[in-house]
Amino acid sequence: MSDQTLPGSPVTVGGYLARVPGVAFILLAMVVAFQIGNPRFLSITNLSNVGLQASLLLMLALPMTLVILTSGLDLSVGALIGLAAVIIATLLVAGWSIFSALAAAVALGLVVGLLNGFMISYLALPAFVVTLGTMGLCEGLALALTNGEPIGGFTPALEAFYRAAVFGIPVPVLVAAAFYGLLYLVLYRTRFGIYIFAVGGNKDAVHLAGIRANLVHMAVYVVCSVSVALSAVLLLGRTNSAHPTVAVGMEFEAIAAVVLGGTSFEKGQGWLFGTVLGVLAITVLRNGLNVLSVEPSLQVVCVGVLLIAALLIDRNRKRPVARITE
Repeated sequence: MSDQTLPGSPVTVGGYLARVPGVAFILLAMVVAFQIGNPRFLSITNLSNVGLQASLLLMLALPMTLVILTSGLDLSVGALIGLAAVIIATLLVAGWSIFSALAAAVALGLVVGLLNGFMISYLALPAFVVTLGTMGLCEGLALALTNGEPIGGFTPALEAFYRAAVFGIPVPVLVAAAFYGLLYLVLYRTRFGIYIFAVGGNKDAVHLAGIRANLVHMAVYVVCSVSVALSAVLLLGRTNSAHPTVAVGMEFEAIAAVVLGGTSFEKGQGWLFGTVLGVLAITVLRNGLNVLSVEPSLQVVCVGVLLIAALLIDRNRKRPVARITE
């Protein structure tokens, strides 16, 4: 999972720096540049805003990391969170309790996750094609339920939850941090986490070892979809309305954040904290460009440039190193 030096070999500063993904250096450079461009960039108010913006993307990118670690992909997360938000808002307007509406969102995530996971793991269909199909399915259902119109007028409790803070830290940031801690324990402290890396590395070998690799593979998509569906609460709190297409395109930023963080689409290689760095890089970039009044369309271009730049830096810095177990 990670490169280790040989026992007894000297540990150098260069050795440590070689393990830092290129996105970390780019992130530092962006912070310095945006602070020079606008002295208010590192203000408490703007940093709090960066945290709020990063929290929702992190809730999508973290489970996406698990999917990509299995050499998979999930293009449906943007459309799914939009559909989940529509369902929650519709049920709240109809008089359902928040807990019942959340249960419906969980059920939706479970169905989509099982659908994706079963076709990808048991039927061996390409993840790109399957999740592209469920993306269209979720987006179409959201549009059909709303006639393309936003839904508002539900309980203000969600917006109050999103705007709340504990000891000055926004609640969504705390939620995202807790979610990171939970996935960290799952990925690095459980057998399920070990199996995720193994499935990404060599699924056939996992089968031969007597492990139900297909079930593990499917479970990853279920975890991803359920997590994304629950994240609709943050989306509703941010926008105070449910629009069927508001989150379409977020799958691109979620995948970009995972790749920026150093997770590979092959061989089950990657790390969860790298995704956090990737999310921060994209969020800081977008926030800084907003502060400098850059057009939203050009911001998407800049995210693509950021991704390519980070990949080129990592490619040029990689060197063969010995691998041993801890």
